[in-house]
Amino acid sequence: MKSLLLPTRGALLTGVAATALVLSGMVATAETIRWARVGDSLTLDPHSQNEGPTHTLAHHIYETLVERELDGSLSPRLATEWGITDEDDTVWYFTIREGVKFHDGSEMTVEDVVFSLDRARTTPSGMAALHAAVEEVTAVDDTTVHVRLSGPAPLYVQNLTNTFIMSKAWAEANGVAIAPNYAAGEEAYSIRNAMGTGPYTLVERDPEVRTVLRVFEDHWDDAPAVTEIIYTPIAEAATRVAALLSGEVDIVQDVPVQDIARLEQTDGIKVMRGPENRNIFFSYDMSSDRLRSSDAAENPFANPLVREAMSLAIDRNAIQQVVMRGESQPSAAPLPPFVNGWTEEMHVFGDPDLARAGELMTEAGYPNGFTVQLDCPNDRYLNDESICQALVGMLARINVNVNLNAQTRSLHFPLIENWETDFYMLGWGVPTFDSQYVFDFLVHSREGSYGSFNGSRYSNADLDAKIESLATMTDLEARDAVIAEIWEEVINERIFLNVHNQVLAYAMREGVTLDVHPENQPRMTTVTFD
Repeated sequence: MKSLLLPTRGALLTGVAATALVLSGMVATAETIRWARVGDSLTLDPHSQNEGPTHTLAHHIYETLVERELDGSLSPRLATEWGITDEDDTVWYFTIREGVKFHDGSEMTVEDVVFSLDRARTTPSGMAALHAAVEEVTAVDDTTVHVRLSGPAPLYVQNLTNTFIMSKAWAEANGVAIAPNYAAGEEAYSIRNAMGTGPYTLVERDPEVRTVLRVFEDHWDDAPAVTEIIYTPIAEAATRVAALLSGEVDIVQDVPVQDIARLEQTDGIKVMRGPENRNIFFSYDMSSDRLRSSDAAENPFANPLVREAMSLAIDRNAIQQVVMRGESQPSAAPLPPFVNGWTEEMHVFGDPDLARAGELMTEAGYPNGFTVQLDCPNDRYLNDESICQALVGMLARINVNVNLNAQTRSLHFPLIENWETDFYMLGWGVPTFDSQYVFDFLVHSREGSYGSFNGSRYSNADLDAKIESLATMTDLEARDAVIAEIWEEVINERIFLNVHNQVLAYAMREGVTLDVHPENQPRMTTVTFD
């Protein structure tokens, strides 16, 4: 059966308008899935950027040693077995699957695995913090790789669910043995091209317009029902839904919260729902002497009274009810309930107290407030710009006058990574299901492989030492106690102005089933057809 190719984005928008949101007779085939979501992958390089949609597309082209299942468990992928060696509790062994081929037909070897892990842990790789405790990766024989860490690391395997294996020969031949620096805007062959072992090969790539993938006939696993994927980023919420209703796409991953109820009642459409392992929060520059976008003579965010006042001004329930239409889980701390280290106390928050917030602002020396710019993505999280707009209104009530700068995430994230933002929104998933992941990237001082998304510039040497100790603690009860100590300090310091945990909904045409993935990283290999 011949696959149906989606038109260019311009043609798509024109076609959607013409259909006036009526269902056509088009149906999904068992070969082609036309998949739309709000934003595109930032890069095809598998190690240069640690970002959800980027990983989601990469999982179709590349593969990891282990994979995260819908229930949160780990399953074999390119590694068939793994564990800590009997001889040395600082060494993990991985038995590498035999008979795996790259898309160019070459055999994957243990040398490719060693190369890929070394590439992922070498800055400027965006994945380096996950492998900060790794000291050496070696090929022991034709099927075994050893990873030696600086100490016993019983949870290290949890860090590998988004660390992809690529061809060493291909990378070296194309000058990309080191991952390109995404935050610095570095160009490289691997940004627009790919060579993996995944179930699909790259056929066509037009960033922010369309990506076409086709099933890899020599893949080692069972053949999926979907043999072709046409992936289309559609930033506009109404256009995304219209494309589904008109039959121009089969699956919409980021369903606008205001459309969920309507879609659930629409013939020919079904909605799959579930909580996401992701938290939405704001943070701010706590360390600079002055803010680049503020009229304040000093940095108001450096004052804990100002941070407390802002926390008292935010109305999380109003955001849930009005902005998110009930499709969120308000929370006081940036940690989803899925994750080790979460407690009920983290979920608790008080009602807004504007009178007390005003008193704190006066006590801090800002009775008339101050101005500042808030940087916000408009194509990454559910209703991200609307959440930012709501916060702007809430902070105005305590005379924090915010200028909103909303833009595409490809411009937004480098502001955080390059320390070019005073105040920003960020969403953070935790693929390791452990608090250390949050601490490594968001709390630890920016040094070496740590703190790449610590846009607050927060730095605490004692806390850094505790964070680093987590990687090699074997007493898990004692480790959990240290995690609790770190969270207590993080919450007391108000490093994050937390909003909520995100809730997901996928919408699809009748006859197609795609379950919600807790990491919001669905695999088209799991699509089934009625």
